Amino acid sequence: MVAQNRRMRAPPLDVIAFGATSFVGQILCRYLLEEFGTHQELKWAAAGRSKGKLEELRASLGPEAATLPLVVADAADDAALRKLCASTRVMVSTVGPYALHGEPLVRACAESGTDYCDLTGEVQWIRRMVERYEAAVRKSGARIVHCCGFDFLPSDLGVHFLQSHAMSQFAAPWARVKMRVKVMRGGFSGGTVASLMNVVKEAAADPALRKELADPYSLCPAATAPTVRQPEVRGVEFDSDFGAWIAPFVMSAINTRIVHRTNALSERAYGADFRYDEAMLMGRGLKGQLAGAATTAGLAGFMLAGAVAPLRGVSSVSCFRNPAKARAPRSSATVASTCALSARRVTAARSAPRSPAIAIRATGPPARCSARRPRASHSTSREARRRAASGPPPRY
Repeated sequence: MVAQNRRMRAPPLDVIAFGATSFVGQILCRYLLEEFGTHQELKWAAAGRSKGKLEELRASLGPEAATLPLVVADAADDAALRKLCASTRVMVSTVGPYALHGEPLVRACAESGTDYCDLTGEVQWIRRMVERYEAAVRKSGARIVHCCGFDFLPSDLGVHFLQSHAMSQFAAPWARVKMRVKVMRGGFSGGTVASLMNVVKEAAADPALRKELADPYSLCPAATAPTVRQPEVRGVEFDSDFGAWIAPFVMSAINTRIVHRTNALSERAYGADFRYDEAMLMGRGLKGQLAGAATTAGLAGFMLAGAVAPLRGVSSVSCFRNPAKARAPRSSATVASTCALSARRVTAARSAPRSPAIAIRATGPPARCSARRPRASHSTSREARRRAASGPPPRY
């Protein structure tokens, strides 16, 4: 019935960029125009609450965007959002903070069967959306996928690639995986900072939320959440596997939850005793240790500023940038996955243009299969390769 309902929907548009005049929205529209033009193979439109700003955006994109469809809709107008969903197959939302402005669109997509993706990193909001709308999503056939931005994909897909490689080589996943960010270029947009500030603000006022945010399995379905204790980098420390000092990574609090949710939805394909953490690589020797201490102090100060109302506005000043000048950096990096098995070493590397240098490493022998999974066999390996080809499962 769900598949039949999806086939019956024949909206005039393929994609709508909602929040098109935001910082990320403008970059998204520029990309869609450069890659697909308008009224060609991919039919898309720009949507937002201000007709004037939408027209300014279209003008800034140049003459090629003269025929770009514009749709006016407010994030709080349920009727307008339902109409918007009826006109497209996929909705891409860049309207943040999502905890403040995102729920009405998720609800409209879940009820109408419209596919949806966003850039949120607000763990508490994602959990609420899953709890409130999973039943509607299962009924309508909509696919709701949060955390589709650059911050999250290297972690989720990197671990998936690593574990798929382990399954194909050793018929078992790695039980211990570390992700380390070696180089990070760029900064935060105003919307990203506003989202972070809102999470810190909510947590400061709600002890139950603080407990939820500290739970590494907060996004896992209760029936499939593992119980193994997860490692966490809270200060500067030496990582013997990488031979360097490390410091906390600001995105770890969301990235690790996404990786664990993928494992849970994959029926623990990474193993019931899978452990995972993320950190920044600071370098070796005294210089690396001091850099790690400075990074830790800076992150702690940022979080403190978010929790104290008078300082909250100050911490987000200077975060807004000009999207017209915000091009992805002309650089390339290597995402390296290194697996060690006794004296044997398997290394897989991929070029990842326009991203920071990230190292993902698994150490020790592969994990033993959990009680829920059969002992590795030829058929199990074939299934692992099938999953590797299709990518991680949807997060709903």
